[in-house]
Amino acid sequence: MTEQENGIIENTIVFVKETLKGAEGGHDWFHIQRVFNNAKLIAEGEDANDLVIALGALLHDIADSKFHNGDETVGPKVAEEFLKSQKVSPEVIHHVIKIIENISFKGGNVTTDFSSIELDIVQDADRLDALGAIGIARTFNYGGFKGRGLYDPEIVPNLNMTKEEYKASNAPTINHFYEKLLLLKDRMNTETGRKIATERHQFMELFLDQFYKEWNGEA
Repeated sequence: MTEQENGIIENTIVFVKETLKGAEGGHDWFHIQRVFNNAKLIAEGEDANDLVIALGALLHDIADSKFHNGDETVGPKVAEEFLKSQKVSPEVIHHVIKIIENISFKGGNVTTDFSSIELDIVQDADRLDALGAIGIARTFNYGGFKGRGLYDPEIVPNLNMTKEEYKASNAPTINHFYEKLLLLKDRMNTETGRKIATERHQFMELFLDQFYKEWNGEA
């Protein structure tokens, strides 16, 4: 990338750190940093626009709708205003906005009409942070933040939620593994993403096995 592009990325990092100061632990600067690093790793094996990937990763959760009463327009607006202030080209801004609008998992029955290798890479990078040890930690952290129970055997996971049902769900945290996390391995877009996701998926399955043993008082 050019010196100017590197400067834009550095300014974006500063902006994101400041904007997300005090954010919920699973959606804070450190989450963004991990996604940013994941995206750079995945991009090494792909022919893609590095600036779009970097900005998409850094700004993908700049105003997550979960923390803005479900409003999915806030993030794109904040990102667009910032990128315009940095004199980023309209083409790059448009692409980054499309990544922000389409990156999130919104239940099992939602399709999108936008696609690009840059979206694929950033989406895989974000999904990887929902898997493995950190994925488990983030899930329980968010469940505690929302006051949700750990597990209720009588509340069965809903694997066919609409987007609205998914966003409104208050199910116990363990259900989230089945309603989202364990589905991600088979929805990865890139070969690198799939390889890393497979290992993290297996770790989550081991965790769940141990969880149920302890829940049921088994040796």
